[in-house]
Amino acid sequence: MNTIAKSKKIHVSSQDRVTNMIFILIAILMIAMVIYPLWFVIIASFSNPADVATGQVWFWPKEIDLRGYQELFKQDSIWHSYFMTIVYTAVGTLIALAVNIPAGYAMSRKDMYGRKYINVYYLIPMFVSGGLIPTYLVVKNFGLLDTFWVMVLPFSVSIYNIIVARTFFSSSLPDSLWEAAQLDGCGTIRFFLTFALPLSKAVIAVIALWTAVGLWNSWFNALIYLSSEELQPLQLLLRRILISNQSLLGAATGEMANELRQMSDMMKYGSIVISTLPIMCLYPFLQKYFNQGVMIGAVKE
Repeated sequence: MNTIAKSKKIHVSSQDRVTNMIFILIAILMIAMVIYPLWFVIIASFSNPADVATGQVWFWPKEIDLRGYQELFKQDSIWHSYFMTIVYTAVGTLIALAVNIPAGYAMSRKDMYGRKYINVYYLIPMFVSGGLIPTYLVVKNFGLLDTFWVMVLPFSVSIYNIIVARTFFSSSLPDSLWEAAQLDGCGTIRFFLTFALPLSKAVIAVIALWTAVGLWNSWFNALIYLSSEELQPLQLLLRRILISNQSLLGAATGEMANELRQMSDMMKYGSIVISTLPIMCLYPFLQKYFNQGVMIGAVKE
């Protein structure tokens, strides 16, 4: 028995060990290159800007300074903009899933009439768009200008997400499952709701994460289509605060200019943390499905 167990052991040569160590070191280096800039922004937002400017802060705050956050939270509209961003993200993600997931499933059905032509119809906007002015006129003619729905409806359809969903359904749902469901009298809609959706948690989580990140970071659409301050999201408000600080900095001189520059740097780092922290908290909960979604369309044995 011991002889059989020893024969099953995989022999690893010294050259393979060295190669594995090199790959591990490269992976650690790449992880550090990704994590450290994020960590530096966090510690810089709590540090004295003079220490950051002179290079005294590189791994841990030398002196805790919360003036940047205090100035940001003094803005009366920041909490309302925070709330609007959360609502835009939640509602927009649900609408995007309700639109793109069924479209991806329909495109994956081989028996769908005109499937090839619809595929071409969907692919054209990926390479050719109407442009900003025609899109603005369409939004205006539909009466969505300066409304809540302009942030979640006109841009809810994502051709890329539809293609990802189509690839997932085509490669993950066997034809035999649909045939067996048909024998039991199951229709297309019932099969989609009862079988396809419960088996598609990975692609749903991935598309939801992609959509939520895009909506959370979106500020250009709000800049173009929104004029009411009560509808503005957090990203646009933070942009306006930073621009106003830069304007004050350009008009100041001497010691006042130095203080404003330090305050502007602290608010800049603080705004990055405030705007990215909530969406980063979603990753631990969706990591399992996200890792599965990375393999969508891969060759399976």
